[in-house]
Amino acid sequence: MELGLQGKVAIITGGSAGIGKATAKRLCEEGVRVTICARRPEVLRQAAEEIEAQTGGEVLAVPADVCRDEQVAQMVQQTLDRFGGVDILVNNAGGSRAFSFFEATEALWREDLEIKLFGAIRCIRAVVPSMRQRGGGRIINITTIGGKAPRPHALPTTVSRAAGINLTKSLASEFAADNILVNTICLGLVKSAQWERRYEALRQQQPDLTLEAYYAQVGQRVPLGRMGEPEEVADLIAFLVSPRAAFITGTAINFDGGAAAVV
Repeated sequence: MELGLQGKVAIITGGSAGIGKATAKRLCEEGVRVTICARRPEVLRQAAEEIEAQTGGEVLAVPADVCRDEQVAQMVQQTLDRFGGVDILVNNAGGSRAFSFFEATEALWREDLEIKLFGAIRCIRAVVPSMRQRGGGRIINITTIGGKAPRPHALPTTVSRAAGINLTKSLASEFAADNILVNTICLGLVKSAQWERRYEALRQQQPDLTLEAYYAQVGQRVPLGRMGEPEEVADLIAFLVSPRAAFITGTAINFDGGAAAVV
């Protein structure tokens, strides 16, 4: 399916690995020029070089921490200088922090909200002026199904993700007149570097366990019997940011293999 994205410009936070990297690759395949940002410069640079080699696309790698106003502003300005504007923003920075209420310290709460909620707010605030000048845009906020139906001992992530879902709906209404569409993808169990780190820790007790076997074990929690692939999330993002999805805004789409208790 031709998505009509040729020549568009995207910014993807958390773009050095996992869903962010897969999305950058997918958009490059559609002719989108992409800026990826993350906090580890060397990993980010390698990701950009790999994507360019695989797709022939154009990727700008900008080391940036979305918790820092000045770094977000610099990252967006470098994108404007290089590509002339911004059409697409994918707020993907941040992992899962799962603690009980009394285990979650105030520092953990602040850190989680800084990167997931305020990081998204900073990026949106920085790119919307360019989107307005270009006649519209697309914003995708990556959240989780826990933001809709929180499970026990999953703080502060479920709260910060619930805030991201609310932010999505609020901004979809506010920005509709500017033709800026805002949606969120609520993730379930999707393969990522975070899961690989958990696997490496488990290997200390189970040295014969392979990553594939570990993913198969975790996937049994999902009604479809497997974990999601980053590339599958990237396909959904590519559709949502395309003209094919021009009448979709303010939605919270579960990407969870049927795991969520709510729609």
